[in-house]
Amino acid sequence: MTVRNAAVMHLNHLGLPVRDERRSQQFYSAYFGFDPATAQEYEDGTVIIRNADGFDLALHRVGHVEPSPAFLHAGFKAAEPDEVRTMMERMEAEGVTIVERNDEAAYVAFKCRDPDGHRIEVYWEPPQARSACRPGGREIPVPAWHAGG
Repeated sequence: MTVRNAAVMHLNHLGLPVRDERRSQQFYSAYFGFDPATAQEYEDGTVIIRNADGFDLALHRVGHVEPSPAFLHAGFKAAEPDEVRTMMERMEAEGVTIVERNDEAAYVAFKCRDPDGHRIEVYWEPPQARSACRPGGREIPVPAWHAGG
């Protein structure tokens, strides 16, 4: 099956199960620029908030959030490596759990946990670093399906 105009399709939202949507709104607003003024609540209890890029987070209230596989995460790209370091210091000082750290010439990043345990990455890499060495010292080539992105 071929999708017509697949080149113009964009990922525009992420649905997350959360125990307390207000707490999650505060977290994503405080650290990632999601605007609480854009919050819309739906009949099923889902609250959708939007950032300045038009990306939506759909926060759906559940009684229990299951742990995710270790690799599953969402990522926010910073413009400069010092933005990553500053954000990590701020989040750590404010009690956010940091679960992974990398500070290399071509990759500065950390992963933290949101209030429900979802892994969130904040990272920087130079534009030419798409096939740079990653943690562990092995080269990760850019797959054909990833080129340009």
